[in-house]
Amino acid sequence: MESSISINQLENLDSIDLYLIEALQKDGREAFAQIADQLKVSPGMIRQRYNRLVELGYLKVVAVTNPLMMGVRKMAMIGIRTDGGKLMQVAEKLSELKEVVYLVILSGRYDIMIEVFCRDHAELLSFMTEKLSTVDGVRDTESFMHLKIVKEIYF
Repeated sequence: MESSISINQLENLDSIDLYLIEALQKDGREAFAQIADQLKVSPGMIRQRYNRLVELGYLKVVAVTNPLMMGVRKMAMIGIRTDGGKLMQVAEKLSELKEVVYLVILSGRYDIMIEVFCRDHAELLSFMTEKLSTVDGVRDTESFMHLKIVKEIYF
């Protein structure tokens, strides 16, 4: 998800918008009527604010799954170095792979960092050897296996 909200746009949010966003971050299924009661405004106002925030791109409604319940047993972060002029081509190709759930282009030791979800070691090995290593422009990689997720939040 590309961030296109500038600091100036954040200034256009008032305390009701910010409260609504925070409430939905805590519990995306909280009723508009309950939020309205807490703010002492009408549920219709909360519904309108919600719709506006979605239309403007401040909010995106998605279902977040529990990877472990979905059969994912191996998760890894992989740092990738690319050939200079092929960075964007590599990023585009990697973003198409079903195992890749997160991809960022960054500065520093790696050009790209991806997070991958696989069912087991065999699927992760297959991803590394048959998919990732065959992408034109991938120079080298370093894998970091998830041992325990201590904190996970969604913005």
